[in-house]
Amino acid sequence: MAAPILDHALRVLHLEDSPLDHELTLAHLRRGGLEVQALRIDSESAFLAALEQEWDVVLSDFNLPGFSGLVALDLLKASGLDVPFILVSGEIGEDTAVEAMRNGASDYLLKNNLARLVPALMHAVEATETRHARERADRELGKSKQRLRELAQHLQTSIEQERAAIAREIHDDVGGSLTALKFDLAWIARHTTDEGVRLRVNSALETVTLAIESSKRIMHNLRPAILEQGLVAALQWIASRFEKRTGIACELRLPTQTPEWPAGVPLVAYRTAQEALTNITKHAQASRVQIDLSLAGGVMSLEISDNGRGLSQQDLAKARSFGIRGLHERAGTVGGWVDLSSGPAGTTLILSVPLNPIGDTSPAPAHPLREPEDPSQWGTL
Repeated sequence: MAAPILDHALRVLHLEDSPLDHELTLAHLRRGGLEVQALRIDSESAFLAALEQEWDVVLSDFNLPGFSGLVALDLLKASGLDVPFILVSGEIGEDTAVEAMRNGASDYLLKNNLARLVPALMHAVEATETRHARERADRELGKSKQRLRELAQHLQTSIEQERAAIAREIHDDVGGSLTALKFDLAWIARHTTDEGVRLRVNSALETVTLAIESSKRIMHNLRPAILEQGLVAALQWIASRFEKRTGIACELRLPTQTPEWPAGVPLVAYRTAQEALTNITKHAQASRVQIDLSLAGGVMSLEISDNGRGLSQQDLAKARSFGIRGLHERAGTVGGWVDLSSGPAGTTLILSVPLNPIGDTSPAPAHPLREPEDPSQWGTL
């Protein structure tokens, strides 16, 4: 059997009170092709002092003056070091050997049968090295996942910032220009006496009005200005729009009082509701939707449920189900999480965000859906 792959000589800590047995053990190791650096000790104090150094394996006699191999094994475990431990004894009962293996010993050998020493030691060292490599890989994978989550959250934040900037430009530049053009066309329509010109102007007014409506719709999708009035107003607005657009009954339940939301939470909650309602419109075939915003135990919960056909496991496992993945990443930007459950009775999506609400958080009766004033209006003629 080949020697274990190490970039250094095998470092062996040997608990042995017999110098002759120590030399015999080293002879077996060298005869097996191992390059060894060994230290022999025979007391508990020396063992504890030696554990401050690095070792590849611990070989221990079972009986030592005022000390034992099982005590040494317990001390090794208590130190937190992950070093293979092999008992090598002149006499060890089967029960003792089983107890040692149960407590974490890698193997046990009899001194009159050291032919198995090298294979047992190599197996123990290689198993430990493999475990260490797996732990390192798991740590690196964890770091990689954390970096990926941070990147996804950064992208979500960057996207929202860009959306807000574009929405402001549409409101300030495009909206302002279209509104001014509409006023000019209306002035021409009032002051012209040519019927042909009046017809053309009225047609242009209709086109400009449609452009204004389209611009407002795009602006709302990018960054709903209704959020400036608060999360409650935004949920009322989106639920009202959803019900009017789809004809699906939408019940909205809100707490009697709401706290000052932490930065970013209203937008995350709004986007979650928006994505959920969009999916319901496209796939659920539902006739009823309920939106519940609640505060309990320092956690805000936004629940959107429907009575539609539900989602199958295949739907949830789709490789390109980026909408659901995006909700998880978006929730993570404010320290929250998303739970999704689905069955024949419908689908429920819950956004949970830890915070410290103040005031009464008992749920209020079902809110009548009404469309709040939209602060992004450019004015009408």
